[in-house]
Amino acid sequence: MNLRLRQIVKRFNGPLVLDGVSLSLEGARALVWIGPSGGGKSTLLRILGGLERPDAGEVELDGQRVVFTEEALLRHRRTVGTVFQSFNLFPHLTALRNITLPLEKAHGRSPAQARETARQLLARFHLEAHAAKRPADLSGGQRQRIAIARALASKPRLLLFDEPTSALDPEMTSEVLDTILELREEGQDFILVTHEMGFARRVADQVAFLAEGRIVEAAPAAQFFSAPAAPRRAPSSTKS
Repeated sequence: MNLRLRQIVKRFNGPLVLDGVSLSLEGARALVWIGPSGGGKSTLLRILGGLERPDAGEVELDGQRVVFTEEALLRHRRTVGTVFQSFNLFPHLTALRNITLPLEKAHGRSPAQARETARQLLARFHLEAHAAKRPADLSGGQRQRIAIARALASKPRLLLFDEPTSALDPEMTSEVLDTILELREEGQDFILVTHEMGFARRVADQVAFLAEGRIVEAAPAAQFFSAPAAPRRAPSSTKS
């Protein structure tokens, strides 16, 4: 993943959420964003996913500038998979259908192709026995792994994880983190917003610390955790 952020600014009805965020990375595989609540991490992630438009600034991903028009964003969103902290599954659909529906409607797959892809992913994550269940009948960890399977189904160039374990208890958190670690080992590029510092150390090759709408520090993970360049606010809570 090659990523360029140039002076990204975002306001919501007046308050400044992102204050000139800039970042330049080449060859990153797993980029982890940490920092205190309200630092702008989730907003920046949504801009990268094409779910929010910045008020100013530029985003470039793998040498391609992200154009923030609706038509261009529709194309961009098809290349990025996003996993939210609240799962965002369709509550009235089965686990299988939660995966096949976006493949058919957004990616033009035939129903047969979509089902085959979904069944392969359910088997991969040991969820095939739950294919016919609706989200309410699944555990939190199972729901989040279904959400990850859905994000992977279109073979995105980049996955975005927004606090994927914040709504889970410790046992379910471990299930989801193990899944993300597997993706890391398989070479999937992703950006992860997390408050799990131990996991961040294990999975990241690059880390950025965001606070008050700015990137305070960005560095390779080993350097970031062993020799910080600047004092940081403790990231005990990182929702933003």
